[in-house]
Amino acid sequence: MSGSGSQLDTVRVNGKTQVIVLMAWPSTHVRTPAFFNRLCAENGINAVMVPWAVRPENLQGAWDGLRYVENLAGVVLTIPHKTNAASLCDTLEEDAAILNVVNTVRRNEDGTYTGRMYDGRGFVEGMLNHDIVLEGKRVLLIGAGGAAAAIGLSLARQGVKELTIANRSTEKSRKLSQLVGQAMPQVSTKPGSSDPRGHDVVINATSLGLKPDDALPCDVSLLERGTVVADVVMQPPVTAFLSAAKEHGARIHTGEKMVTTQLQLFVDFLLDGGRRGQ
Repeated sequence: MSGSGSQLDTVRVNGKTQVIVLMAWPSTHVRTPAFFNRLCAENGINAVMVPWAVRPENLQGAWDGLRYVENLAGVVLTIPHKTNAASLCDTLEEDAAILNVVNTVRRNEDGTYTGRMYDGRGFVEGMLNHDIVLEGKRVLLIGAGGAAAAIGLSLARQGVKELTIANRSTEKSRKLSQLVGQAMPQVSTKPGSSDPRGHDVVINATSLGLKPDDALPCDVSLLERGTVVADVVMQPPVTAFLSAAKEHGARIHTGEKMVTTQLQLFVDFLLDGGRRGQ
């Protein structure tokens, strides 16, 4: 029996099992279900996460039908659905309410949806858990999409000294800089280029790296030795960006640490700490 099949058997799927759908397009690269299902099996939590490949134009149709699935605990969103799914929620909480972006949505007993955004908290706490100091550091954040916005807010909350946001669209980087600056005015936040010089931490918060022929998010030859370089992309586990950065003397931090940090957040929010489905 394959590894994924054995894992689902260990979870002991039955009529009370709570289902979490992970929506992505494409879905072949996602690793969150494997991490989540292992956690549930190890802790006797009667829940399972299943990846769904949903094209962007079909998001609304797939979403609407889920309201009537009584044992649906919720939905986890990844590229490219985080922004569009926010408008499909009935209520937004915490960072999701600030950013209008979601990655975790709970189906309530009455069929309504409550959305939250855990990417920022998960990514930043993952760095802290691996002894990466952020307070007082100069950070370059590459990207201005949903994940980048959440990460920017969480970085600011950690008291970084400077936060520079780079994006292909200068208008998007300017808007995100303003949003983070308004939420955390004590942090110096500005739009800028992807030049990594003068930064202690460089974070790729774009989808660059998912495809083998993707360009690197920045010129790694300009990295200063000892710079922390992190990536949100989880597959491959060590992206071409991280590999090249390491060759130039950087300390690297992989994307999977964001998800492993988020797992307990999923359990607490979607499954009432594991009690839902017992």
